[in-house]
Amino acid sequence: MAKEFKISSARLKELEDELNYLKTTREAEVAEQIKEARSFGDLSENSEYDEAKNEQAKLYGRIAEVENVLAHAVVIDDEGAGAGRVGLGCLVTVSDLETGDEDQYEIVGSQEANPMNGRISDDSPFGRAMLGKSAGSMVEVDAPAGQLKFKIISIEKKN
Repeated sequence: MAKEFKISSARLKELEDELNYLKTTREAEVAEQIKEARSFGDLSENSEYDEAKNEQAKLYGRIAEVENVLAHAVVIDDEGAGAGRVGLGCLVTVSDLETGDEDQYEIVGSQEANPMNGRISDDSPFGRAMLGKSAGSMVEVDAPAGQLKFKIISIEKKN
């Protein structure tokens, strides 16, 4: 069975818009680049043609990737909503029990993860440890850097 991609409805819309752009506007632009490069003559020594063909290959690769994600997408917006438990789409405020630092993270599907911006995948060690927990829970995370301990301060459903 193919891997399912958990994504929000906003991310689903972004991917649909990107696919539409790639298949219409961008594909026409790349076709024009190839056409223009062909007009320069001998294709065996034409770096513009090689570059345009490489760009076309990247474009088709990205189209295939987006189509695969859309074909196996599972929209997760309401998971964990109102239950008082951590689920996908929740903003979780945690306190590091070792340092006392407080941080806020959004738990998202793997396609939307961006740890540098506080968007943590549900497939990551941190995300897996948080799922299903409630405010006030102590959570141990088995991370590559060792075992980390957190206390969940609050859980909010992101709008």
